[in-house]
Amino acid sequence: MDEAGAAAPPGTPASRAYTAALLASAFVVATCGLVYELLAGTLASYLLGDSVTQFSTVIGSYLFAMGMGSWVSRYVRQGELALFVRVEIMIALVGGWSAAGLFLLFPVIDHFRVALYALVLAIGFLVGLEIPLLMRVLRPRFAFREVVSTVLTFDYVGALAASLLFPLILMPHLGMIRTGFLFGLMNVGVALALLFILPGRRALTGEKAAAILVALLLLAGFVVAERLQRWAEVAAYDEPVIYAVSTPYQRIVLTRRGEDLRLYLNGNLQFSSRDEYRYHEALVQPALGRVAHPADVLIMGGGDGLAAREVLKHRDVARVTLVDLDPAMTRLFARSPVLAALNRGALTDRRLTVVNEDAFRWIRRARGRYDAIVVDFPDPVDFSVGKLYTESFYRELSRILAPHGVAVVQSTSPLVAPKAFWTVATTIAAAGLATRPYHAYVPSFGEWGFVLAAHSAVPATARIPPGGRFLTAAIEPRLFDFPPDMAWRPVPVNRLDNQALVRAFADEWAVYEG
Repeated sequence: MDEAGAAAPPGTPASRAYTAALLASAFVVATCGLVYELLAGTLASYLLGDSVTQFSTVIGSYLFAMGMGSWVSRYVRQGELALFVRVEIMIALVGGWSAAGLFLLFPVIDHFRVALYALVLAIGFLVGLEIPLLMRVLRPRFAFREVVSTVLTFDYVGALAASLLFPLILMPHLGMIRTGFLFGLMNVGVALALLFILPGRRALTGEKAAAILVALLLLAGFVVAERLQRWAEVAAYDEPVIYAVSTPYQRIVLTRRGEDLRLYLNGNLQFSSRDEYRYHEALVQPALGRVAHPADVLIMGGGDGLAAREVLKHRDVARVTLVDLDPAMTRLFARSPVLAALNRGALTDRRLTVVNEDAFRWIRRARGRYDAIVVDFPDPVDFSVGKLYTESFYRELSRILAPHGVAVVQSTSPLVAPKAFWTVATTIAAAGLATRPYHAYVPSFGEWGFVLAAHSAVPATARIPPGGRFLTAAIEPRLFDFPPDMAWRPVPVNRLDNQALVRAFADEWAVYEG
């Protein structure tokens, strides 16, 4: 091959190998391109919340940049194959390091979205150059209609492969950072294959050296991916990270400073061991204390076992079903001696059964009736969690709540996000349940809100078990008083087709956090 990218005539063995390599590269580059797009969308949702907005804007920006890359390709007059190889090397470097780079940048820069979309546009532009260049390289070897149909077939099949591999294999087993490096290696592998299969000996030695260097950088990144994740987390958290793992569902991080143990899920604080008792006593005891004999109790969420600890304080409790999506979470808090001590062994109590399943799917086919239901889901930061706060979900909850039963739902901060808080209460009422909202002060979170629900009027008083560190029979009635800055306001019902809660939550917390 000379500097212009000319290759040996068709029909020779070297030319056939070269053509096969080009066709295989169409499949590889399509797979890699979609994986980078999925990585950017997933990472944006993970770090910024609101998955629909993030995926929509990332995909739109990526496709726009691809269009620009395709348009610019018309100005390439010669040396298409050489440029294709250089583009593959650049995509490998930028795309392969994209997830790791964004994780490392997130805690240290103020304008993260600028970096995110700059990277999305850069990768999209380079990917947009690939297919037109490849078609032009292949055109001398096929009729025009065959070039288009063949390349697009490989392109679409590669996209299908990426869309299946990403959620089913790559995210569960490799995580985002290693996935980026793996597909960067595939891109640079295409460049290396073409560079060493090409006929002719007037080789692009500079490109070979660059491709080998990029391959080594990507391989090194793949090997130290977990360490890179840890560095990003050390910068993001104020406390030393003592445990971190990526599961198919979330990033679990535990930090510890002195006696303060903290759990973060996807970067959001779930509890601090210094004051979690305030939250969990306030969550559980007002509901169970209003049921005469809470024999059968359902906990949805609460994979840390702390709500279960409070439930099991009641002597009447005979059976507890805990439904939490992530088995890694429930295993961790059942098996770790430190964490099991925090929840007092609740997850291994003989009365408790753990079900690791999506709560929305589980509740739709649940057939039992529960005397008390404790709903302890994460805040509605995106639409996948927001569906668990919809009228549809609460109608299913009403169906499995015993006639005399009481349910409680954690409902975010009525001080920081009053519209979001009252949207939860309004939505539960729209599902046909009587409601009684209340709030408690938790130092790690500030004022936090909850909503009691029952088929008829929620009982006015509760039997609070003795021995609590925060909640007593004397304090409990005060939780139901709302000052004017947290008082009721008119809000819409949260439904699957509008997800009003997610938008209200995002808007109010954005104002609070600046």
